Amino acid sequence: MLKILFFGDIVGRVGREAFAKVLPEWRKTYAPDFIIANGENIAHGKGVSRDTLKEILDAGAQAVTTGNHIWSFPEAHDLLQEASIPLLRPANFTAKLPGKGFAVFNVGVWRVLVVNLMGQAAMHQHLNSPFERIDEILEDYGLPGDADGKEMVHAIFVDWHAELTSEKLALGWYLDGRVSAVLGTHTHVPTADERILPKGTALQADVGMVGAHHSILGVEVEPNLRRFLLQVPGKIPPEEQFPAEVNGALVAIDTKTGLACGIERLRKIVEKE
Repeated sequence: MLKILFFGDIVGRVGREAFAKVLPEWRKTYAPDFIIANGENIAHGKGVSRDTLKEILDAGAQAVTTGNHIWSFPEAHDLLQEASIPLLRPANFTAKLPGKGFAVFNVGVWRVLVVNLMGQAAMHQHLNSPFERIDEILEDYGLPGDADGKEMVHAIFVDWHAELTSEKLALGWYLDGRVSAVLGTHTHVPTADERILPKGTALQADVGMVGAHHSILGVEVEPNLRRFLLQVPGKIPPEEQFPAEVNGALVAIDTKTGLACGIERLRKIVEKE
């Protein structure tokens, strides 16, 4: 059995520190084989920088997925092209952009394909169809028993970065039995709908964030309220004060089939000290 521990969107300094604080405890408790984190908000609440990416990799993340904010820091273009850095961007962005949207990771004797996708509904960018893109990827990769003529992997994990829960659930059902897990990110609020679908794919619409608990999705309350009350744009910095909430999911996968045999929603409120 292979256990994958996945952390939702890590937001700003508080999120990075909370991730580093909780991960050793969850490693001891859950003994995960592989750790994935969504890092699109690690650099001051929006984007990825070299220093902040190093911080979460040093803390224990083994693969870092992203989303619509990946391009907020120009240096992300360089980071995505460095083969030694396990950083992904959504696979359904145009191929003209740097980086890759999926990669195979060696986890002990197992091989795990991690795929990063982004939704189309209610998002600012107009990306290619995530449904068609994942079909293209799965033409080349398959789970045990479904790998005839394909490159075989023991697990296929999808970070599904999207706005609408309906679109998120739709992709999960679309991929049921073809991938190990479809876990949602982007909306920062954990959904209590974790389940294993009939054909064996683990699904959760949104894992939630790792960031300041007394906040609005990890950013300061007052400027966010001003935006809603006055209907004018403005800069909204991340909340920099603890306590923090750490949200994640633990997926257990049968490596003989590549299908999920368990999913557990994880959540912890932590103080700085």
